[in-house]
Amino acid sequence: MKQAIIDLGTNTFHLLIVNKSGSDYTTLFRESHPARIGQAGINQGFITEDGISRALGVLTFFRQVLDQYGVPLSQVIATGTSAIRVASNQRDFIDRVQRETGIQIQVISGEQEADYIYKGVRAAGALDSATSLVMDIGGGSVEFILGNESRTFWKQSFEIGGQRLREKFMTTDPIQSGSINRLYDYFQEQLMPLANAIHQYQPTVLVGSSGSFDTLIDMWCMHEQGHLPDPNQHTFALPIAEFYRAYELLITGNHAERMQIPGMIDLRVDMIVVAVCLIDYVLKTYDIDQIRTSTYSLKEGILASLNG
Repeated sequence: MKQAIIDLGTNTFHLLIVNKSGSDYTTLFRESHPARIGQAGINQGFITEDGISRALGVLTFFRQVLDQYGVPLSQVIATGTSAIRVASNQRDFIDRVQRETGIQIQVISGEQEADYIYKGVRAAGALDSATSLVMDIGGGSVEFILGNESRTFWKQSFEIGGQRLREKFMTTDPIQSGSINRLYDYFQEQLMPLANAIHQYQPTVLVGSSGSFDTLIDMWCMHEQGHLPDPNQHTFALPIAEFYRAYELLITGNHAERMQIPGMIDLRVDMIVVAVCLIDYVLKTYDIDQIRTSTYSLKEGILASLNG
């Protein structure tokens, strides 16, 4: 049976089509396209007309792919996350998408999003018996989950995603040190619940879920081996020294210089600056010195949930 998952992120829309057989599945199609529905409106709580137009363009293409693969709309799960969750024009957006593409969006809560991300990361094999801090940096929200391979201890979604942070703090390119300091003060203020949970559960490793973490792995592989990682490998151990090599390049370069870094993609080139600032803050503040990454996230977590 064919099943499709569409993840409508704040910056990027993802489509995953699989052929399911019991609890096993084969990937038939996987692509991500920029829709940037958070651009220029996310901190005001609405999706701009331009954002809606970009979304409809991507979803019209996704609908053509679904038809091409013979996936019935009844087997499509399309989830709306942060930008759609907080938009004052959410209803209008969802209605227009359904009218023009036939795709029905389900808006999920931050807690549900965190739960799916945990399930996706676990399905990738990125967790073991030790307590990990799982982190997923989206355009609109960031999910933090404390857990191990068998259960979660704590989870929360924070509306401090990359697009929000960029619009608030990245007023110059390259980012200025004063902006980074303000960013870190903001993290400290916003992440109080996380600080309390970390004090209680003492994670030993940071597990980054897809997005910017995938790009950091691509940059590392290009730097060390001269080629991109094996697409069939779903979890990696990223050396701390390599993270800081990338961090320095990313915060000191401008857009054009970042684009020249082997492994960089246009989709990530600007948002990765505030993302690595957040990763740096988490590593230093919570005294974590190991990074693992998972290429699986929300979509794979939804698939894992369908299998019980």
